Formats: sequence, C-alpha cells, structure tokens
Amino acid sequence: MSMSKKTIGILVGSLRRESFSKKVAQYLSNLLGERFDTKFLDIGSLTMYNQDLDNEADIPQEWLRLRQDVKALDAVLFVTPEYNRSMPPVLKNALDIASRPMSENSWKGKPGAVVSISPGTIGGFSSNHHLRQSAACLNIFIMPQPEAYLGGIADSVNADGVADKKVQDILQRFADAFSDWVNKLTT
Repeated sequence: MSMSKKTIGILVGSLRRESFSKKVAQYLSNLLGERFDTKFLDIGSLTMYNQDLDNEADIPQEWLRLRQDVKALDAVLFVTPEYNRSMPPVLKNALDIASRPMSENSWKGKPGAVVSISPGTIGGFSSNHHLRQSAACLNIFIMPQPEAYLGGIADSVNADGVADKKVQDILQRFADAFSDWVNKLTT
C-alpha cells in the first residue's frame, strides 16, 4: 500500500525574474522532490493586508487562496533575500494574511525552515532572524539547525541555477536535515 508524499510549500521572498532566491529555492525543491511533493506558493499577487477587508463581503480571493494553500501543507520552506536588514515586505505580507484570523492561523503547528541569501558577506542574517521571530509568533516550528545563510550568492549561481559545488553541498545537508525535521514533526 503506497502512502502519498507529504507536501512542502516553498515561499520565495523575491519577485525578481532572475532572483538568486528563486534559483536556490528551485535547487532545494529538486533535492526535496525525491522525498516530498513541493509546491511554490504565489505571494506576488497578494494585496497588502488590511483588516478592514478581512470580512465576508470584501475579502480578496487571493487571500482565501493563500490561506487554503497553507492549511493544506505539511511543512513550509522560506527562501529569502534581505531587504534593509529585514525580510522583504511580500514575505511578511504573506505571513500576515495566512495568519488571520488568529483563531484560524493557517501556519499553526507546521514545521518550517529558512534559507537567507545575499550578495553580501553576512548572507541575509537579519532577514533570517526577523523571519524566525515572526514564525515563532505564528507557531511555525522552524528548524533550529543547520542554519543557512548564503553570502556571496551572486558568485554561486548562473543562468542554470546553483553552480557552486560548495553551496550545492551546503544545500544537500540542509535538505537532508529539513527532511528529517519534517518527518519527525508530522505524522
């Protein structure tokens, strides 16, 4: 009897067409795809969260879609750049939308992980930790180790994706640890 695979939702904090984050997320999706179904969640079409719209008459359909998509996941993976020492607004907006109403927080109890990316040397450290802080409030169980801060990312990717062997090895270890984390926390 075959069991269906668990589903990991991937949220990318950059909307740029040739985003480094998208390339890393796709590489991780390929690694995780051996063990899980992966699904990229569209967060670029979300209007900014406004509680005045969060009622039956005015709620944007893309908010309902995101909430349903997140609820259906077994786990979440965030791959994000750093904007001004924090996470990009598109990612924070998605966290806020899917957490409402708080009594129906779609993120609640899901295992998760964060990979932060930067052309600079600190690898999106602030973005990673701001995301972890929000995730803790939303009861997302973020994998504590290994942490993934990919600095100097512009030199590690090319038009085909992640090209640097050292970064590929880091991502393989991360994917293996995340797979174990998801399997430990889900039934």
